[in-house]
Amino acid sequence: MKFLKLLMRNLAKGPSTDPFPFGPTFTPKGLRGRISYDASLCTMCRACEQVCAGGAIRIDKTPEGMRLVVWQNTCVLCGLCQYYCPTGAIHHTDNWHMVHLEAEKFDQVEEGLIPYVACTGCGAKMVASYPNPKTLGFQPTQEDVEKLRLLCPSCRRKAIAAMGGKS
Repeated sequence: MKFLKLLMRNLAKGPSTDPFPFGPTFTPKGLRGRISYDASLCTMCRACEQVCAGGAIRIDKTPEGMRLVVWQNTCVLCGLCQYYCPTGAIHHTDNWHMVHLEAEKFDQVEEGLIPYVACTGCGAKMVASYPNPKTLGFQPTQEDVEKLRLLCPSCRRKAIAAMGGKS
């Protein structure tokens, strides 16, 4: 008789499982899903490429600039790239919907390009990157950061020395 009582209670209560994929579901807070990349924040330090456990991140030189490619179907969602990115340019979203057909596997790519610019000091072709504030020796203003960002490493050292910081 206990079985019938349990059966009736469960029938009255309804299903206790998540209706996915036939209905909406929730995403837990802090879930690591697809990678998102913001090239405007990237300093091209290549830390993400070095720590990527699945080898999903690749950085290449192109005639237009430096290109970062993330293969979403190779990513193991470990979060190391996000953890070691000093500027937050690469991070995991909460989008975990990554099912795709085999024919669409080459469409599962996140790309970003950081174009080459001319150094404002000497005119050399370089990737504009943000200076690391820990190595400056002083607290820069936003105006200082923008000036330093557009200088090549050689010109940047000279400008930092002139501003009174470490070189």
